Parts: sequence; structure tokens; C-alpha cells
Amino acid sequence: MKSEMTLYNEAVAGGDVDSDDLVARVSRALLTEVHLTPKPGLVDIRNSGAHQDMNLATFEKSIATIALWMEKFYLMGFNTADLEAESVMVMLRPIGIACEAEMLLATESVNTHRGAIFAFGLLSAAVGRLKALGLPVEQNRLCDQVARFCRKLVANELAHNAAKNPSKGELQFLRYGLTGARGEAESGFKTVRTLALPVFKRVLADHNDMQLALLQTLLHLLAWNDDTNLVARGGLEGLYYVQSQAQKLLWEGGVLAPGGMTALQRLDDDLIARHLSPGGSADLLAVTSFLSSFPEGTLVVC
Repeated sequence: MKSEMTLYNEAVAGGDVDSDDLVARVSRALLTEVHLTPKPGLVDIRNSGAHQDMNLATFEKSIATIALWMEKFYLMGFNTADLEAESVMVMLRPIGIACEAEMLLATESVNTHRGAIFAFGLLSAAVGRLKALGLPVEQNRLCDQVARFCRKLVANELAHNAAKNPSKGELQFLRYGLTGARGEAESGFKTVRTLALPVFKRVLADHNDMQLALLQTLLHLLAWNDDTNLVARGGLEGLYYVQSQAQKLLWEGGVLAPGGMTALQRLDDDLIARHLSPGGSADLLAVTSFLSSFPEGTLVVC
């Protein structure tokens, strides 16, 4: 069996990507994220995190189901490449709704990957669009296409709709100005591009260890990402607690320091006791893993 590093190097060197390869990359990114251990408050091999309704097997079933749907997102992106990017979102939504319904069927109504379906559906459509346009499939171009799909998404879906019957996300926007997954997508995954990917690449280059690189990247995401999942569970106090604890660990060197892995396990136990699960950061870590398998490419202003 090939190692994670071998698969990663082959993917980056491979260059071209078709729909079958895309499905494999999405599946690999999601499985890499859920198997990564220890992850504070999150489902992993060590435990089920701050969750009582899901475990590792639930996530694996979910991934096997939703990864296959990425071909449909890809084809929609490919077949609508002659349209304005902003008009594609409305066509992607029915696919996302159907994918989510099949996920819930596979997991017996447990929401394992709603955020991931949103993020990877957009990225898969972006791959298809770039392929149809004859453009290189690169990190920066993918993020640019996602930003174009999601132009004015926050204003249209959070600011304008919130006054009617606000959802949790809309309430968080009204109360705290948090834009969550929509804001991250509209920015072209700015947090991933400017924070997560640079940390991942630096640690991977220095240590040639995928797990160390991903865990150190996760700590950076916990430290600086305004994770709306944490706010939903523990309010701003819960968010700030996780951020402060992650920043403290990073100040001490994170998982790269002696005893760093043990400290991360202690944080895991702490967040489980507090019922805090940073699911938004987990999604961004999976996106980081996925994007890292493509060349960085030309810088594009999103």
C-alpha cells in the first residue's frame, strides 16, 4: 500500500485531473482529515470527539457516499463554462441538496459533512470549469473560480434574508458579524490560502511528515479561524477559549515541540468535556489537504 506522502507527491506531479481523479482526491482529502489523530473535539481514530451521534464509521460511510457526487458538481462546472460564473451557483444548489439527502440516508440522519459538501461541491465545479476553459487546474485558479461562483453570497443570503426567519448562521451574522462557510467561499478560501496552506507546506518541507504538517496546520486554524460551529455550541466564549488554548500550544511549538502530541491529546479531552467541536476548522483542513495536491500556480486576485 502506498504511503500518504507517496500519494501526495504523485498527485502534485500528476498535473492533469479528470472526474474520476477528482472523486479520488476528494475522498482522499476527507478520509485524511477524519483519520488524522488526535484532533481536539473532533471525530478521529482516538475517539468521537464532542459528539455522541457519530463516530469514525459514520464518517467513512458518509465519505463513500458524498465523494461520488463530486462528479456531478464537476460536470455542472464543465457544462456551464460559457456562462457567467455568478449564475452557476443556482444550478449547483439542487445537486448539493440531493447530495446532502443521500448523506443523511447513509448516516441515519446524522449531519457529518454538510459543510464539506458545500466546500467540495464548489471546488469540484471549479475543476470542471477550468477544464472546459482549457486553463490549468491550480490552487489559485480553483480558489478564484469559487470566489466568482459565490460573489455577493454573504450579502444575498445572510444580510438580506436574516430579517425573515433567521437560521443559526444568519443569527451569528446579525449578532457577531461572522460569515462562516459562505464568507470563506466568497473570499476564495482566504483562510486556507493565507494561513493553512503556508503552514502545511513549510512543516511538510521541514519534516517530510504528513501527519505533523496537518496537525500543526489544524492548530493554526483553531487559533485564528472564527469557527461558527464553536459559536453554535459554546457562544463567543467557546470560540475564544479554543482560540486561546491553540495559540498557547503554538507559542510552545505546537506538535513540533517535545510533548506536543500529548498536549494536543489533553486539549482533545478538554474540548470533549466542554462539548466543543471545531467542525468548521475541520472542513478547512480537508480543503487544505485537497488543494495541496494541486500546483500552486499563478496568483489570481479573487
